[in-house]
Amino acid sequence: MAKSENIVWHDSKVTKEERQKLNGHKSAVLWFTGLSGSGKSTVSVELEKELYKQGVHTYRLDGDNVRHGLNKNLGFSPEDRKENIRRIGEVAKLMVDAGLFTLTAFISPYREDRDAVRELLDDGEFIEVFVKASVEACEARDPKGLYKKARAGEIKGFTGIDAPYEEPGNPEITVETDQQSLEESVQQIVDYLKENGYL
Repeated sequence: MAKSENIVWHDSKVTKEERQKLNGHKSAVLWFTGLSGSGKSTVSVELEKELYKQGVHTYRLDGDNVRHGLNKNLGFSPEDRKENIRRIGEVAKLMVDAGLFTLTAFISPYREDRDAVRELLDDGEFIEVFVKASVEACEARDPKGLYKKARAGEIKGFTGIDAPYEEPGNPEITVETDQQSLEESVQQIVDYLKENGYL
């Protein structure tokens, strides 16, 4: 798969652990996955704001935002979805090395692709956050009007309608956004980070 030849990894004189010590907290990826409209972006935005208030160094990678730049040459075929997640995984790995909590909000419908990102990182650095909501709840919200377009046949291969979504088998965190408030979802994640020694 690699097309580059004659390349050698160049180590830094500052380690990830030293960056974490400077920041006063560990670094990890909080990988938000769920259906379109489940609340991935909404929860990750509020969580980032809360962590910032607590002095935690973060960066948020959002699906649509990344497709405006880094991944603007990718569509939504299974192959492009796989490459989209692969690239995000590599970027997230660099951000973890920089000592940041990296919040990623991507549908990432395939378990295999999420597991591949987990494999890029050291143990404990990939925290899968399943943003769980029924298709009915997501379709009722439909913040971008995508379900309506999918039902009208204007969008093909839409996750949850005519393309699969593979739920996480054993996520570190599950927030049920059709059952709990935004504040409760954010607090649940903050509590997990504190209880597990990340903060």
